[in-house]
Amino acid sequence: MATRVVLATRNAGKVHELRQILAEHAADLDLEIVSVADLNGVPEVAETAVTFEGNSWLKAEAVASATGLPALADDSGLCVDVLGGSPGIFSARWAGTDLDGTERDRANVRLLLAQLGDVPDEHRAARFRCAAVLALPDGRSAVAEGHVTGTVVREPAGDNGFGYDPIFRPDGDQRTLAQHSDEEKNAISHRGAAFRAMVPHLRELLG
Repeated sequence: MATRVVLATRNAGKVHELRQILAEHAADLDLEIVSVADLNGVPEVAETAVTFEGNSWLKAEAVASATGLPALADDSGLCVDVLGGSPGIFSARWAGTDLDGTERDRANVRLLLAQLGDVPDEHRAARFRCAAVLALPDGRSAVAEGHVTGTVVREPAGDNGFGYDPIFRPDGDQRTLAQHSDEEKNAISHRGAAFRAMVPHLRELLG
């Protein structure tokens, strides 16, 4: 019987991406990947930590406790050098908390581009960072991290992905992440790297 693992997110774009990243390993490990949005009675978790890893711990442990199932959580964001690493952990709510989904993404992108409007191309370096945490109801846990470096471009391009993908161009590429196919993005992305690094922990703790 497959082991159910809960993705501790209600972000549809992130759920789609994580299911793709884990798909090849889910069959190998006999895992059934479900979203917290598929379950009833799981409370929202306030992301009150000051690091990506800290927020991932909060979400994973809360969802594992609420569901009695192993939970996978990640916290990730865009860190822009000239802004001292911001938006960072505030990436998802950079333009405020009164919008959701696509509208929130667009508002975040507009604000960040406005803030970088006078910054020369050579000083627009940034990186996406991701910290992933696996938490089990019995208290065992594991953490893995990933990142991808690149540049913030001046205009959004591409319609795949979500968040800041349309304005982030990975180093060594001429396209934004939103111009990559799902497979191409997952092969190089911060989230892809973090969750591939998590696979040995899944095998050890759930195999």
